[in-house]
Amino acid sequence: MKKKPFGSALLLGVAVVAAAALWMQGSRAVDARTKTSSAKTNPASTPTTQVVLPKNREVATLAAGCFWSMEAIFKQLKGVDKVVPGYAGGQLANPSYEQVEEGNTGHAEALQITYDPKVISYADLLQVLLIARNPTTLNQQGPDEGPQYRSVIFAHNAQQAQIARETIAKVSAAHTWKAPIVTPVTPFSNFYKAEDYHFDYYNLHPDQPYCSGVIAPEIAEFRAKFKDKLKQ
Repeated sequence: MKKKPFGSALLLGVAVVAAAALWMQGSRAVDARTKTSSAKTNPASTPTTQVVLPKNREVATLAAGCFWSMEAIFKQLKGVDKVVPGYAGGQLANPSYEQVEEGNTGHAEALQITYDPKVISYADLLQVLLIARNPTTLNQQGPDEGPQYRSVIFAHNAQQAQIARETIAKVSAAHTWKAPIVTPVTPFSNFYKAEDYHFDYYNLHPDQPYCSGVIAPEIAEFRAKFKDKLKQ
């Protein structure tokens, strides 16, 4: 089931939650920190983007369903400087929200997270990813279904890939979830910033039905589980 701003109803348990708001037409630009190597679609290859980091900072690119919820969760963590919602891992350069929501571009709704590794570790971020969102449902997160809602860890280097595999093993061993974790660890290829109206969506529209019915309960549960990692 697709997430649509201010649109059709979503079934969550026994409650029907009206879907998200009619999305405005917003300008879309590639993040200033991201340089695109290809501006055209090439079915034979995956486009790549380069990430330029501030001094003493690192980046994590993570996906686990709707980026409205993901952004609202990760921006609350101590040590996180910046959270950018966007589209990652697909075959189409500079995709639009409409194109990604069709489920044919290969992109996942994702976050590009800039953080201070002296305050919060990559493993800490992955713990939040694998515990706050359900990593056991393939191509689905709650009421949202399709490959664009899949759970993915896009590793920027071999160290991140190793930490990701170790963290998945730890969460699995702790039996946090009854079903097996299906989140893959994939080499980072590209990330494209989402349209401006997606930024800080939850905080700007807390009474919107999808935000109040789906995201708010997730945030409450996240805050209860990760109290020691929250910003003051």
